[in-house]
Amino acid sequence: MRYNEQCQGGGISDHGYTTDVVDPLLFYPSKGDLTPVEISPDFLPHLMVDVIHDGRHLPAEYLVDRRGQVISPQLVTERFVLERDWGADLIAGRLANRLGLDGFHSVSTARCLLDFGRFPGITRKDATHLRRFAINYPFSELLSFGQKKRLLEEHYDTISRAMDVAIRGKLVKIAVHTYDICNPSGTKRPEVSLVTRALGYQLDSELPYGVFDPLYPDVLAEDTVDRILRDRVSLTLEKSGFPVAHNYPYLLPEGSPEVRHQVWSFFAWMKQHFEIAHPDTADAPEYRLVWEMLMDTNLRSSEASTLRDFLHMYRRPPRGRVREFQRAEKAYGAINAFVREPESEWVQRYRASEERPMSLGIEVRKDLVWDFDDNLRPLRPNPERAFAIADKIAEGIGIYLREDRRGGQSRSLFHALQAQNPNNPLSN
Repeated sequence: MRYNEQCQGGGISDHGYTTDVVDPLLFYPSKGDLTPVEISPDFLPHLMVDVIHDGRHLPAEYLVDRRGQVISPQLVTERFVLERDWGADLIAGRLANRLGLDGFHSVSTARCLLDFGRFPGITRKDATHLRRFAINYPFSELLSFGQKKRLLEEHYDTISRAMDVAIRGKLVKIAVHTYDICNPSGTKRPEVSLVTRALGYQLDSELPYGVFDPLYPDVLAEDTVDRILRDRVSLTLEKSGFPVAHNYPYLLPEGSPEVRHQVWSFFAWMKQHFEIAHPDTADAPEYRLVWEMLMDTNLRSSEASTLRDFLHMYRRPPRGRVREFQRAEKAYGAINAFVREPESEWVQRYRASEERPMSLGIEVRKDLVWDFDDNLRPLRPNPERAFAIADKIAEGIGIYLREDRRGGQSRSLFHALQAQNPNNPLSN
């Protein structure tokens, strides 16, 4: 039996989700009916707003398990309601409008099925919130191998490719989320939280080994934005009566687009400078292989994974590719020496550079922008409060770009370098 036969067709049902076929990443144009905050027109093309967890689309083929049985609609509804960032699109739409942007991007695939904010893979039943993978439980156990493979290829990879096009050349990326009212302990969460630090760095002062290439400097995971931007937005919200926390109760998981973009951007920046210093390497196959491995931030390339294992786990290269991988090893050594000697020059220069893109995660408490009943079932949106919060975020960003950011009126060199480099930041 197909899911749609039980639910009388597609469209939005009383479950709150839809089985209609839509693109996994949608662009919602701004109405342009509001007076935007004052931002230099030269900088507008470098701004981006996105949402990845407010999707409400569950393709029917993933609502049938590996045995061909319909997955319980009650179970699906419970997971959908729990996982969705209710009201995030409301905030993002208003924010994009007030910033003078053409619109914002939003992942349409429901988070209870697929979480683009995590690395590809399956989530175990008892996984903690920040240790999950892209395919969420219980779908991670109920779906067949073929369904999971298609889900990653047709949704995760499709979102990646589309997001890559959108994110290229952006210097300030604003990711809008909403979170639950209370912590697991029952204490109430702050109304707004600004998230700017990778989880691994917070816990261990370094990123977990083996996630990204160890050539990526751990110190860059300390902050994904200029702290002045974080504090300016925080101050603007606080002055308007919205309490703000920093990196609480969540941090950025390493699989988040924000962290992945930071890693990709650093290696793209280093590649440009390395090839200026060593132009003979630009077309060398072994160097191309290494750069592709370094910028495989989605961990979706089997070739990059194989080279990574050869370089860092000392595993045997594939049959017939021994010499190729040995040449790649020498290329990696040359890049490593360039980045680390002297480390203080390149890493610190990038860390403080106006060319470095910024990624700011904004979490808003769900009950501020959506009404719930006593059993925490969603009832209706609260656009008035959502718009008030978005207006203050836009105001803070505008002040930062006008008054706080050095070189805010100028076109970034990084954007020019991005235009020369067709490689994609999220899906290489």
